[in-house]
Amino acid sequence: MYEKLIVAKHRTWIALLGALGLATVHQYLFYGHSLGISYPVFILLFYLYMYTYAGDKLRAGSWFSRFAMTVIILLSLTYGLFTNPIFMVLNALFVPCLIFLHLAYMLSHRRLAWHRPKLLIDALDHMIPQAVRHWVTPFRILKNAATGKMEQEKKKIVTKILIGLVIAFPLLLIIISLLTSADRIFGNLLSTLPNWINGLSFGEGSFRVLWIVIGGLIFFGYLWGFVQPYIYPPVVDYRQQPLPGSASSVSGVGLSSPVPPVYGPQPLLASPVAKRHPVRIDPIIMATILILINIVYVLFVVVQFSYLFGAGQGQIPDGHSYAEYARSGFVELVMVTSLNFVIMVCVLLYMADSNLILRRINNSMLYILLICSGVMLYSAFARLILYEQAYGYTYTRFLVHAFMIFLGVLLLVAGLRIYWKKVPLVKCYIVLALTAYVVVNYVGMDRIIAVQNLDRYEQTGQIDFDYLNNLSSDAIPVLLQRSATLLPASQHYFRQDKAYLFEKEQSWQSINWADYRAIRALRSDGSS
Repeated sequence: MYEKLIVAKHRTWIALLGALGLATVHQYLFYGHSLGISYPVFILLFYLYMYTYAGDKLRAGSWFSRFAMTVIILLSLTYGLFTNPIFMVLNALFVPCLIFLHLAYMLSHRRLAWHRPKLLIDALDHMIPQAVRHWVTPFRILKNAATGKMEQEKKKIVTKILIGLVIAFPLLLIIISLLTSADRIFGNLLSTLPNWINGLSFGEGSFRVLWIVIGGLIFFGYLWGFVQPYIYPPVVDYRQQPLPGSASSVSGVGLSSPVPPVYGPQPLLASPVAKRHPVRIDPIIMATILILINIVYVLFVVVQFSYLFGAGQGQIPDGHSYAEYARSGFVELVMVTSLNFVIMVCVLLYMADSNLILRRINNSMLYILLICSGVMLYSAFARLILYEQAYGYTYTRFLVHAFMIFLGVLLLVAGLRIYWKKVPLVKCYIVLALTAYVVVNYVGMDRIIAVQNLDRYEQTGQIDFDYLNNLSSDAIPVLLQRSATLLPASQHYFRQDKAYLFEKEQSWQSINWADYRAIRALRSDGSS
């Protein structure tokens, strides 16, 4: 049955009806509803639509395809499991981008490797040029079906009428809505006309219809860009040179009437093609740079060790308090470590071949750079812990912690690459980045921040109650549980400020596990 669908005579119309159905589901799930369980539901339906009607374009599955699909599903599920505002915004941008990259990898005729930068260009090509050019495909097919047996002149007339109707329909909806709002007399005049004309006003029903039509065209265009992609012609270099047979290309004596020279663009078929060499860093230049910066880093690390490991016991440099120590140089250390990481990656990826001695020197310098970067990263990590002990835990500080851990893992992978040249650095970094992002989404940032701030309150008696109260629903259960003993006076304010959850939309499209747990905790706390 599936093979019959792919080769069906009316495959285009079937795919268009599927796109309109998907757009109908889209407006039903998202119009007037906040994101929740509806988000992963729609993504699954979208993939079902793409894989059904473009199934003949699918490439063979790979471990990365399954990995990327798992990441997409897990990140989409966060809208039904958590309510962290930062990740809700980030995932709204990241998940669609990842979907477009994944579909370009699975369906594009170019069959690019998933770690190639050209995959980004291919995804953008299918998002905009390939998709937009097929927005008119349904109207073109409709025109051909309606004017198949008409004369050429009548075809032009019908085509122009159809184009006019397509453009006028949304314009009429907008114009009538604006005019009826601007002029009450005009609105009263329309009320005397038949009821179906009143339906042209830009109300909810009309907006939903417009949503479905536009959404259907967008989904169909994106699908059909994979089914019938435009194949760009190869680029040929040309230059001005005499055409074969011209006077300038003929040598000899006794020609009574030489052929006048004729010039024109000629393909460079006979000329040698310049061989492109990849960008490579000279090993001697790089060795000099690494040696110089490592001298500075080693001196810094020696000084750092004099008080880094003693900071926890209060051995802070003279003239500095805990807060001043924690603040001083933290941002700079993270920036330097990041710069070192970039240097290491550039050397590992773009270093030119060299003799054994020079290669060993550069590898030794890279190891020194790696160790110094690790010490700097640890120092920045320790300073941030001191800063949090003094000022509390926030979203920003949590994410900085996560970034430093992630950067440390990347440095370790770079260290493995120094020894084992076969380690696929770019592939490892892509997989680690996606994995780390999923982990940070699922680790429960709000809950951890709440626990850490309450632990700090037990130790120091200091707490930012307003910041805790502004955390998302993920933190409400632990806040209610622990504040009963730590902050009994705040119980009433917690329940009062979170009362909006009881009035939040309860339709199934907006089901959210974090909100459910928070409401259950509030009810349990209120009954006790």
